Amino acid sequence: LLARKVQLPIEVHCHNDLGLAVANSLAAIENGARQVECTINGIGERAGNTSMEEVVMAIKTRRDRFGVDTGIVTEEIYPACRLVSQVTGFAIPLNKPIVGDNAFAHEAGIHQDGVLKYRQSYEIMDPASVGLSSNRLVLGKHSGRHAFVARIRELVLDTSDLDMNRAFDRFKTLADTKEHVYDGDLIALVAQESTRGVRDRYELVYMNVTTSSMAVPHATVKLRIDGEEVLGNGCGDGMVDACYKVISDLTGQHPRLDRYAVKAITGGTDAQGEVSCLVTEDGVTVTGRGAHTDIIQASALAYLNALNKLEYRRQRMAVPAQAEVGP
Repeated sequence: LLARKVQLPIEVHCHNDLGLAVANSLAAIENGARQVECTINGIGERAGNTSMEEVVMAIKTRRDRFGVDTGIVTEEIYPACRLVSQVTGFAIPLNKPIVGDNAFAHEAGIHQDGVLKYRQSYEIMDPASVGLSSNRLVLGKHSGRHAFVARIRELVLDTSDLDMNRAFDRFKTLADTKEHVYDGDLIALVAQESTRGVRDRYELVYMNVTTSSMAVPHATVKLRIDGEEVLGNGCGDGMVDACYKVISDLTGQHPRLDRYAVKAITGGTDAQGEVSCLVTEDGVTVTGRGAHTDIIQASALAYLNALNKLEYRRQRMAVPAQAEVGP
């Protein structure tokens, strides 16, 4: 009552320990709250915070009930959520409302029949309203640069620090490997190619891994470090472990691997695998990301991406110290 009397906005901040963060936030809006503290993809401590995309779309879809508007451009929700997922390394669950891969998928025959006859039977929202194209099959090996650039822009991806020529070359290489290139493939490609201020000191030139049920996994890796190629080999508990140990020896960096996750970007046996890893060294934690149709190579790319970020952070932290040194 005091807040209303002095015209202060009522704010609500919920955690999702019981899966009720969004429900409680919406209830607060119904009762006068006009500020909701939320996060993209519901990221937060413990079970997470209120999911921004779920609250926004609930308000938009049921505007007749809530009578308020967020002013958010909802068509950018899907690409924003995907970008956050790639930057943080936290995968979006398949059944995540609004932005999960299965959010607008229909497998059961009765569902498919109902959607074909009247889409709103099972879809309370239009996929386009959150920036999701209903046609995810977009490009192939015969697609040209113009089509590639146009699709990237349609996906509302940040290309401000993207070398488009290099990205297109990678797209052509990927298209030669896969029969079809989907939106998810393009999003992963752009995320991996975006420099975001990080100069790649370490680059993968070549790798070869071998394993069997009767032998210790072995990896041979060639890197380009500051323009010079170096070669190393070693063994490990598995192919990824062997590969990571060789890369650590060649770079001289041995961070702690806190998390390693793999997911398929699209379906099919030729799908790209996307690997994300979280590494920590000297109190600095970064995420690495890599995508490739070969999951071991994707793992190597993700680890190198993390090492490059650590190197970049190390250089940034060293600049002030050097500036203080007098003649």
